Amino acid sequence: MREGSRIAIYGAVGANVAIAAVKFIAAAVTGSSAMLSEGVHSLVDTADGLLLLLGKHRSARPADADHPFGHGKELYFWTLIVALMIFAAGGGVSIYEGILHLLSPRPIEDPTWNYVVLGAAAIFEGTSLAISVHEFKKKDGQGYLAAMRSSKDPTTFTIVLEDSAALAGLAIAFLGVWLGHRLGNPYLDGAASIGIGLVLAAVAIFLAQQSRGLLVGESADRDLLAAIRALAKADPGVSEVGRPMTMHFGPHDVLVVLCIEFDPALTASEVAEAIERIEARIRSQRPDVKHIYVEARSFPRRARP
Repeated sequence: MREGSRIAIYGAVGANVAIAAVKFIAAAVTGSSAMLSEGVHSLVDTADGLLLLLGKHRSARPADADHPFGHGKELYFWTLIVALMIFAAGGGVSIYEGILHLLSPRPIEDPTWNYVVLGAAAIFEGTSLAISVHEFKKKDGQGYLAAMRSSKDPTTFTIVLEDSAALAGLAIAFLGVWLGHRLGNPYLDGAASIGIGLVLAAVAIFLAQQSRGLLVGESADRDLLAAIRALAKADPGVSEVGRPMTMHFGPHDVLVVLCIEFDPALTASEVAEAIERIEARIRSQRPDVKHIYVEARSFPRRARP
């Protein structure tokens, strides 16, 4: 596990445990539907962080007879489970709670506790988001959404998404509580709960889409493809290199299949030596490439006696 993603996940888990407890207390004292939804939200985020740590641990297991390419895709599987939890346990429960509150509205008599808890939660969530954004790596000039779409490590951007959704949910909860109390309209509290659920559902759908692509087998990014091809073409025995076929087994575990046309003047042993040089050069300069398979498209002469 990379140290950056570990720090981001631990920071999010620690913040969410504390926040969930105080939100549930405030919901019990004030009867706020939005606060109850926020408590469920933080509880789900805590479970999600633990699942991401589990996925990180299981994906690091070495290859075996049944999994010759290792267990790297376990991380993508558990990220998909996280997305399902956010959608069902987070978004679904929040929307359901909001609907119940609309059917049986209960006015908030004293929202002081809600404001205190929301303010404290905003500090914790903001700190966690700052950590996760700092640890999330993106290219210069690249937007965060584009970086998330192209990233092969879902752990760090999952935490960024969760923390961003948490702050958005806190803002919605504050508006629901404040407007509901100020206008004497308890329905706004329930509407805020539904709004929080919709935010969580949107985050879950985006995360599920990213996880699906990684589970099915996404290619490496264009920069890595271009670098691999350039390294192969730099060998003096190579005439032409086709577009590399790649697939991620994990964030830092890439399979590469190269179709290379070698100089027809080379002998079979010289072609074998060229393949060894190419593989060694790619592995030394691109350590994320763990598996390389070369398909030769020339018919080399037999070795001279």
